[in-house]
Amino acid sequence: MSCILHIETSTKVCSVALSENGSLIFHKEDMEGPNHAVVCGVFVDEALSFANSHAIPVDAVAVSEGPGSYTGLRIGVSLAKGVCYGRDLPLLAVPTLKLLCVPVLLNDSHFPPPLEETGEALLVPMIDARRMEVYSAVYDRALREVRPVGADIVEADTYLPYLEEHPVYFFGDGAAKCRSVIQHPNAHFIDGILPLAKWMFPLAERSLHLGEKQDVAYFEPFYLKEFVAIKSKNLL
Repeated sequence: MSCILHIETSTKVCSVALSENGSLIFHKEDMEGPNHAVVCGVFVDEALSFANSHAIPVDAVAVSEGPGSYTGLRIGVSLAKGVCYGRDLPLLAVPTLKLLCVPVLLNDSHFPPPLEETGEALLVPMIDARRMEVYSAVYDRALREVRPVGADIVEADTYLPYLEEHPVYFFGDGAAKCRSVIQHPNAHFIDGILPLAKWMFPLAERSLHLGEKQDVAYFEPFYLKEFVAIKSKNLL
């Protein structure tokens, strides 16, 4: 098995974690941000010091790849690359929208109605953008991509083809502003879901196992500015 350092800076929250053999052994979070330039390096140093003091060799570095804040992602990726270069470690990239799905899937019994009772439910993680725009994707419960990452202007019928066929769960920091617009009976909203480093390990360990390593020199994150927001009818 492996020990992985996880770095998540895609939103205003900054977090760093260590996992070993599928278990979380260290995590630090700052919810007061964006303070990434101030706290992220400190958190990384504390995580590496924890691993060193417990004689745990770090085997890889995982970083949230976006979409997300340009400045936040640059800070997280720069730190991840620095650790990879300094320790000769592989770099793993975790898609931020898939990361948002992890706490929902791992804790589904906490949310009414429970996911296990909703048949072929779909998950729609959302990252907030200006006005009624969000950056989202559609996944099934196995995190298979039903619709790729896109920029949506949220209207009542934006996700209607999915809502007509499935229970759909909306969450992430872009979901709250959509609650009053998306009122279909199959729409369910989950509050309090953030992209945090402590949830990265299932996706990072899978990438490490499959050998899905990034080129440390050339890896670039997925910036929100790379999207052009268009109405969902042109995306579906």
